Amino acid sequence: MDFDWTTFLLEIINFLILIWILKRFLYQPVLDIIDERRTGIDQALADAKRIEEEAKALKQKNEQFLVEWENEKETAHAQLAAELAELRERKLAEITQKIDEETERRRILDERCRCDYEKMIEEKAIAQGVAFASKLLTRVATPELETHLFELLIEDLSSLNEADKRAIAEAAAAPAAQIIVQSAFPLADRHREALSDALSGLVNKKTAIEFQCDETLLAGIHMTIGPWVLHANLRDELKFFSKPLAQAEQEE
Repeated sequence: MDFDWTTFLLEIINFLILIWILKRFLYQPVLDIIDERRTGIDQALADAKRIEEEAKALKQKNEQFLVEWENEKETAHAQLAAELAELRERKLAEITQKIDEETERRRILDERCRCDYEKMIEEKAIAQGVAFASKLLTRVATPELETHLFELLIEDLSSLNEADKRAIAEAAAAPAAQIIVQSAFPLADRHREALSDALSGLVNKKTAIEFQCDETLLAGIHMTIGPWVLHANLRDELKFFSKPLAQAEQEE
């Protein structure tokens, strides 16, 4: 077979034309498509990396938020526990104070009830004592006892101090002043004279005396000189005996 240089050159030219056609219309579009897809992949990878970094940042932010939230929760829990403890202490103190006040009130009421009971017992005892003494003195009230009380009155008049003597003299010297002597039994003349002499000695002048009988005296003498009252009789002694009870009632 003979080698034909013309055919060979034409084949070369055809091959070169084919290469140019392939490069121009096939290879270059494929390269463009590959470059475009590589660019897309790089962009997707960049987006994925950005999204991953954002996810990491968000995760870190969430973890930080959880830590802060836990800290806030613990702080709030501790504050709430402290407030509850303070409230419990305050309520406990209030309850304790109310219990103490109620206990004190009950103690005062019990003390008052005890005092009232003791007072009632004392009143009954004094009333019984006065009744017994009145009954007993009524039985022993005789003219002889009155004579003895009269002698005691004379002794008391003679032993008055100067201030009392001066007060009695001033009372007797007052205008319209009366001297009234009451006795349970009629006084004998010698007793009336003795009493008149004793009073005259006190007021330094002869005085008029009005004598009266009063059976309620039981025995003894009751004498008034103006505002002054002198007594030596069983009735007034019994009143004096029950006087502490009346004073206690007035003070309460």
